Amino acid sequence: MSGKRDKGTGGNPWVNQTGPDPDETDEPEDQLPPSPWDLEVAPPPSPWGDGGAPGPGPGPGPGSGSGSGPATQTSSAWGDKVGPPSMRRPPAEKTKRFSVPPLLIPIGAGLLVVALVAVVLVALSGGDKKADPGQSPSPPAGTPTAPTAPASSYQPPPNALPVGFGVSLVPVQGWKLVTKETQGKEVATYAPNGEPRAFFWVRQKQNVTANAYLLGIVEGETENEVAQLGNVRNLPCPKDVLVECIAIDYTSTAKVNGEDVQVKGSVEVYRRKDNVVTALDFRTRVDFAAKAEADAAIMKKSVIDSL
Repeated sequence: MSGKRDKGTGGNPWVNQTGPDPDETDEPEDQLPPSPWDLEVAPPPSPWGDGGAPGPGPGPGPGSGSGSGPATQTSSAWGDKVGPPSMRRPPAEKTKRFSVPPLLIPIGAGLLVVALVAVVLVALSGGDKKADPGQSPSPPAGTPTAPTAPASSYQPPPNALPVGFGVSLVPVQGWKLVTKETQGKEVATYAPNGEPRAFFWVRQKQNVTANAYLLGIVEGETENEVAQLGNVRNLPCPKDVLVECIAIDYTSTAKVNGEDVQVKGSVEVYRRKDNVVTALDFRTRVDFAAKAEADAAIMKKSVIDSL
């Protein structure tokens, strides 16, 4: 006996079926069930994208797709359906800011305009309904007021020409008003052929010194002429209302119709306490100087009397 059953035929259940000898086959031994440690574990889903990596839970993950593949389930210290904790700091929660409804913006703007208009109306009306309506408001402190002419007993004659600020000029017979002159009053006397022989001009300015006004007039009169200017001299002020009185004389050579004409002239300036400055500008041909100077002295006195 060899310990082996005899080969035979038939259906005897106690007889091995025809087949290769068990000793002659290379049948492997029974294998152990697969270990969970040998299974391939898919990486956890990436927090920077959704590239389709399988999730950590059992079964196919949310990005695993269909079809067969390696096992994705494994034992985890955080549970079967919980992935490993993320090392990233969770983003801060956004706080809700207060926002004004768009409809309220035009309504608020309209209310602001109405309030501003009301303030302006109250300011224009004086803001005091109990104030006397007939009472005129007083000017604020520091506001300059227009100068008023000082009281004077002088009464100009009917033919006097008003200059301004209570000052007037009485022309001598033979002297006519130069109407084209708009600054102050200017009179002139003419030769029989119509050529002017002398001028007498009264003009005024405010808030300037007498010296500055005098020099400006002389420079204008002798412009484009060969002139010789005298020295500026002080005059005795003939009235108490005057605070500055000066004068200057000059001679010059002027061109008249292409010919040289010798001219002489003078400028006198008087400044009152109210800072009204009056200038007397006299200019004549040398060959008519005697008559012109006599007439100018009379007219000068009429102006000084009205200062």
